[in-house]
Amino acid sequence: MTKPQIWVTAILILFIALFLLARLTKKDEVHKDFSGMNNMPMTEEPASEINGALLLKNFGCLNCHGADLEGSSMGPELTGLSEFWNRDRLINYLRNPNSFMDSGRFKEFKKIFPNMIMPAYGNKDVKDLGKIVDYLLGL
Repeated sequence: MTKPQIWVTAILILFIALFLLARLTKKDEVHKDFSGMNNMPMTEEPASEINGALLLKNFGCLNCHGADLEGSSMGPELTGLSEFWNRDRLINYLRNPNSFMDSGRFKEFKKIFPNMIMPAYGNKDVKDLGKIVDYLLGL
């Protein structure tokens, strides 16, 4: 065997030994599931029982729009949305907010909240978005 072959063999044996040692000394760990762009932990409730208010919290909406949804320096208030939105249009907005940025209302929001970006929730379940929208339109 050449010297490079000996080194590769030694490193491979060391790797296997460390791998086996890690497996033998591994403790049973409980891993928590985190979701959403804000790493907010999901609740223990079954998905069918999660309501819109809880989903708003889990998606991190309260971080920008305020705990009472009355707005903050990072995002507008979410009360009284039924005046401006219907259910389908608001779901579409949540899935792709950039497609709505040319309307007059959002041009005003860009001035009030500079450098703030509404995240797209196109990767979230439409049923969850529907629960959020139903909750918001009912406020």
